[in-house]
Amino acid sequence: MRVIGPESEQLGILATPDALRKAEELGYDLVEVAPMSQPPVCKIMDFGKYKYELNKKAHTAKQHQKGTQLKEIKLRPRTDQHDLETKVRQMKEFLADGNKTKVTVTFRGREMAYQQMGRSVLDKVLAALEGCGQIEQQPRMEGRFLVMLIAPK
Repeated sequence: MRVIGPESEQLGILATPDALRKAEELGYDLVEVAPMSQPPVCKIMDFGKYKYELNKKAHTAKQHQKGTQLKEIKLRPRTDQHDLETKVRQMKEFLADGNKTKVTVTFRGREMAYQQMGRSVLDKVLAALEGCGQIEQQPRMEGRFLVMLIAPK
């Protein structure tokens, strides 16, 4: 196997017992870096420190990623204008942060007979969110809920 030293210097091609002995003399571990190459490549290094650095790199890479979340706003068919404006302001904040927003209109009891009222509420929401978001999923009924998905522009 080809052996690389702790300071990244080439030690040449050694037999496995010789490479292990050399790593023990230096106080390090023998780690197989490229097993598929001919001959296989091993490096003499501190394996614990190597694993720690890999975890640290993965952690910092994960920290700098930002995943989109799905935020939900719940409305009713008879939601008043001022309350609707407050909810729209919240939706604008969610969309500005890059999150998708699920708008749900809940129908209870006899309100199911007046589903057009819920659709008109969603139309008002869409008109208010004209510049901030776009429809990702058209309004549709899911049981007693009228659901629409809005994504940021």
